[in-house]
Amino acid sequence: MLFDPFKDGYSLKQLTQAINALPNQYSRTTQMGLFTWRPGTHNVISVEMREGVLSLVPTTPWGGVAPKSKPGKRNVRSFQVPHMPFEDVVLASEVMGVRAFGTDNQAETVNGRVNDKLQVMKDKIDMTLEWRRFNALKGYVLDADGSIIEDYFAAFGVQKKVISLGLGNASTDVRAKCMQVLRWVEDNAQGALVTSVRAMVSPELFDALTGHAKVQAVYQGWAEAANKLGGDLRKGFVFGGLTFEEYRASVDGQRFIDEGKGHAFPLGATDLFSDFGAPADFNETVNTVALPYYARQQNKDFNRGIDLHTQANILPLVNRPSLLVELTV
Repeated sequence: MLFDPFKDGYSLKQLTQAINALPNQYSRTTQMGLFTWRPGTHNVISVEMREGVLSLVPTTPWGGVAPKSKPGKRNVRSFQVPHMPFEDVVLASEVMGVRAFGTDNQAETVNGRVNDKLQVMKDKIDMTLEWRRFNALKGYVLDADGSIIEDYFAAFGVQKKVISLGLGNASTDVRAKCMQVLRWVEDNAQGALVTSVRAMVSPELFDALTGHAKVQAVYQGWAEAANKLGGDLRKGFVFGGLTFEEYRASVDGQRFIDEGKGHAFPLGATDLFSDFGAPADFNETVNTVALPYYARQQNKDFNRGIDLHTQANILPLVNRPSLLVELTV
């Protein structure tokens, strides 16, 4: 999308539309469609949970008095949506005499440089969001330096579940360990429609799993079938009812998954994982429905360049952290 960045009155709405139209930097959580976009109008979101009481319904005589349903407890928890602004600048002097990328004799334009900067800024935001979403699957929302913004285990009053697969012992019944993970998720689903459980694991755990004495035969058969189809087995090896996927992502030297660990979470239920959005802190956007990205520009003195400002205000929320399971070798 091309526009004249020096044109007076280029609006917040137009530039925001431009950055929202840029292609996404697709990440694994985006590809799986885990987090449902839930735009809000404020920077604080409240989650109301009703802890239903499940019980057996006794028989009564025909025409008798029916038993009364027991009400569930209601809990409201509030979270602040993290504010994530990012700024850059395009100077007229840095575009002078520069050949446009991929061309032989065409000069780069300020328009083109602005578009390139917007794409880079959006890519950085997307990478940060992937970092936050994946850590939310581990029960936390982390800042860029690894500090904790939200601890969902503490917020919802549950204990983190950790299960060792015992892969260092050749006699371990790994299938039984996988069933232990599945049963934990099923017991804590509380009515959520869970269709399957996926475990995103480190390369070390994946190698230890597929090299285990009681898994090798199954893995080899699976690998032969995958090779015939030209697939990558690391993207979905099913064993003991769990789908294991190797995930090697890292950013700024920080691994998404620590060495020898993995993280299992349920799939299928649409209300478990959400991206809660808050509007930008501009005069024009106060109390409006949030958009995924915002961008605006400001001309520098004497039109010698453009200051660019982008932001995304999104909280990846896991409202049932009791369903998250950390795996160890």
